[in-house]
Parts: sequence; C-alpha cells; structure tokens
Amino acid sequence: MSAPLAATPLAAALLPLALLVPAAASSGALAPSGSAASPVSVVEAAFDPATAFVPPTAVSYANDLVPYGAHTRIVTDRSTPGRTVLTMTVTGLAPDHEFPAHLHTGSCGADPASSGPHYQDAVDPVQPSTDPAYANGRNELRLALRTDEHGEGTATASVPWQPRPGEARSLVMHAGTPTGPHAAGDRAACVKLEK
Repeated sequence: MSAPLAATPLAAALLPLALLVPAAASSGALAPSGSAASPVSVVEAAFDPATAFVPPTAVSYANDLVPYGAHTRIVTDRSTPGRTVLTMTVTGLAPDHEFPAHLHTGSCGADPASSGPHYQDAVDPVQPSTDPAYANGRNELRLALRTDEHGEGTATASVPWQPRPGEARSLVMHAGTPTGPHAAGDRAACVKLEK
C-alpha cells in the first residue's frame, strides 16, 4: 500500500506554500487589477539602483545625492474635486541640498529618460516644452524639496487640477543645487506613482 500524499517529501514541502496563497488573497494583499483608485494614495520606498534584481519603486541615478537605502514617502491627495496635493518626505539624502521635483509622464526605468517629459495639465504641442505658457507651476506639479543637515526634508505642492488617469506615472527628482558633478537638470532619482 502506498503512503498518503501528505506523507511524501514533495507534498510536505509544498503544503506550506499552498497555505500561503489563500491567506494573501483574502487579506487584500493582492488588489484586483480593475479596482478603483483611492482619492489618497501613499507610496513608501527605499531608493535602489535601477539595475536591482527586482525592479525598484524608487530608483537612484545619482548615489552621491540620493544614496541607495535612502527613503521616501509620497502622499497624493485627490479627495477635493479638481485639486491635487502632493507631499514628499525624504530621509537619508544629501544634506543641505535643494532638489526640484516634478510629475513626469513615463515610469521609472534603467534609463533616466524613460520617465518622459514633465506632466502638463494642458499639454504643450511643441516638445520638449519650454514655452512659459505651458512650462509653469500652474500647469505642472512642481516641488522644491530642501534637505536639512541630516538629509531629511518635506515639500508639498498643490495644483487646481487632477492628473489624467495613467498619464502622471512618476515623480522625478532633479539634481538641483548646489551643483557638483551633476548638471542641475539631471535626473537624480525617480519614484513610480502608477504602473
């Protein structure tokens, strides 16, 4: 007579894995792909290199300004119709530094340019956008994130519009000032906000 299935070594090894799947699905850890977006979203992540084995949520392109392991928390509040408030908090960045940050249309990737251009509420028909009628703080969501002597900082920006779904996919931190080995406009880091 053969041994019951649970007594075989393979079945015993797989049993713990089988028990985990229903628990994760019932706990809400796996959100349905078609679920409605919450009016307030929070992204928390540590910055990693773009070449990390698992594609990171927060990518550092300038380890001297945004060291690997530095942390960010981004809260996007769209609870008031026709308004967006975005707050970014960071720890572990270069001290006493100013990082301009903007919503971008693309997602973060190994190439810093993969995040695309700045998101604009009214899109400039001429790209790259330099026309002040489009490239301004009313038409783009812009932050001026300043770190203290410990590399910590918080910045908030508010705009009288809400991004079109799927078109504001990342928040990009530019190298800013003081300048060093990077130009002020270089992309120092990127945080995925949407897939």
